[in-house]
Amino acid sequence: MTVTNDFNEVLLNRRSVKQYDTSVKISKEEMTEILAKAMRAPSTSNTQTYRFVVIDTPEGKEKLAKLAPHNQSQVTTSSAVIAIFGDLQASEKFEKMFSKTVELGFMPEEIKNQFQPMLMQRVANMSERELRDWVLTDAGLVAMQFMLVARSHGYDTNPMGGYDKENIAETFGLKKERYVPVMIISVGKAAAEGRGSYRFPVDEVTFWR
Repeated sequence: MTVTNDFNEVLLNRRSVKQYDTSVKISKEEMTEILAKAMRAPSTSNTQTYRFVVIDTPEGKEKLAKLAPHNQSQVTTSSAVIAIFGDLQASEKFEKMFSKTVELGFMPEEIKNQFQPMLMQRVANMSERELRDWVLTDAGLVAMQFMLVARSHGYDTNPMGGYDKENIAETFGLKKERYVPVMIISVGKAAAEGRGSYRFPVDEVTFWR
């Protein structure tokens, strides 16, 4: 494992990579560390509504390849593909999260006792659209952080939206009514460098008020 703390190197040299070195594997221990760092991304009220499926076995990749016909190279050559979902029933873990936050001294118990019921009521009153927007926002933040953390560990990534979103949850043993597919991200060591890309000047995409 080679880790860099050079922020500009991580940020400016990230590329979307299509072809990976198949001899490079990422251990479960290192992947766990990468995911833990990615989870330092912010989420709504720290509710962490995202869920991961790490697809790194030949059997798992074979299943995924059938769901992502336009991304075969990324799926088959990468060390792993991370499928990120939003959990529409994430409120089941709110009590554990808030209690642990109090236990660690990050929040007074009286604040927990005020805020947690308010949050639970807010979730109960949400429309399905509002709840989906919530979990999609959280998952988007952790997805970007995952790619940057992977880069800091010396790996490359490619975010992909071209896959069968209707069937991916059930294919990997999750309930489709509960888990909203957000993105799949291939990760590994690049065998061919990703292409550079053009970014608009800031003033073309920014309104100054």
